[in-house]
Amino acid sequence: MNGRKATMTATDIVEVWNGPGRGDGELTPIEPHHNAFHPAASRLAFEHWYFDAHLDTGHVVIGFLIKRRPEDLPLSRPWVEMIVYAPDGTRRQVSRRYPHSAAAFSPDACDVRIGDNTARTESHDDGLPTHHLRMAEDGLVFDLRFHNEVPGWMPGKGETRFGGRDSFGWMVAAPRARVTGTIELDGVRHEVTGRGYHDHNWGVGDMKKIIERWHWGRLYVEDYSLLFASVLTQQRKGGHEINPLMLANHTDIVLSTGETVLTEGPARFDATAGRTYPEWVELRVPGRLELRLDITRVIHAHDLLDDLPVVRSPLVKPLVHRLVGHPGYFRFESTFELSVHTGNGTAQRDGTTLHELVALT
Repeated sequence: MNGRKATMTATDIVEVWNGPGRGDGELTPIEPHHNAFHPAASRLAFEHWYFDAHLDTGHVVIGFLIKRRPEDLPLSRPWVEMIVYAPDGTRRQVSRRYPHSAAAFSPDACDVRIGDNTARTESHDDGLPTHHLRMAEDGLVFDLRFHNEVPGWMPGKGETRFGGRDSFGWMVAAPRARVTGTIELDGVRHEVTGRGYHDHNWGVGDMKKIIERWHWGRLYVEDYSLLFASVLTQQRKGGHEINPLMLANHTDIVLSTGETVLTEGPARFDATAGRTYPEWVELRVPGRLELRLDITRVIHAHDLLDDLPVVRSPLVKPLVHRLVGHPGYFRFESTFELSVHTGNGTAQRDGTTLHELVALT
């Protein structure tokens, strides 16, 4: 196993790629336990399972099952979150916390229960798994199956290590999936099909003391699927960039790398989030691909300090901004242009996609 290590002011970072360098000449075979619960004794352990689907009704639905998010207080209760973006652009978002006794997490495979909300992975004869999500809260009901069209993937061994104690794990159980099932919106039931995605994060540590910002997104065309993340650590932690990217051609994963270079365009201010975002984002893997995302619409902007009731006060918030900066969340709609360099020339694709930016300072 090869790793790349960068010495930092306060800690060391190890990206655990299979090699050579920051890449995977051979992919780590995905096994059921990779998408299962990762037990950890630390009170700062976090873990969640994420699903989203773009449906033929025009809705985008998102489901989270959360043992603990990195920003939650230690010993916080598990919780679920459901989001629906309607075709008219409106957003419905509900969440609910449950007692620890109402939750169960298997360490052997994806088998998660929080209240009556469940996520389970099922085997399939073609070797590609199906993931079954069932959630119901406050008038929203999802009963969806995500049938993998691309095998599961994770960058290297799946974890980035920050010093001897802290870590962040990411595995993508369904990089691209065919979705079937039903959703119910305030009593109105819809039979749906669509395209979906499912991933899983886990780790240990106070991520807001380590990470400054991250971009995350993906895109799909008929023959290619691309996933990317770009994580920047805080300057006092070295300002280190962690840039995993996966490219699949039909059902074959053809590129798994951390050698991605990300460039942000000019900053534009958003009053809702109280901070700026880039007008465009470019990603480049030298000799392999280029991707440009031009942001056409901010679908969701959020000032993360509004999640803290005491900080919402107009008297308190300016002081907190001076102390901690302007943490914010963005969900974008963008047009994209993708160029993939192959042995037969350059394949060029374009379209629209959604992607996110989270800035913690």
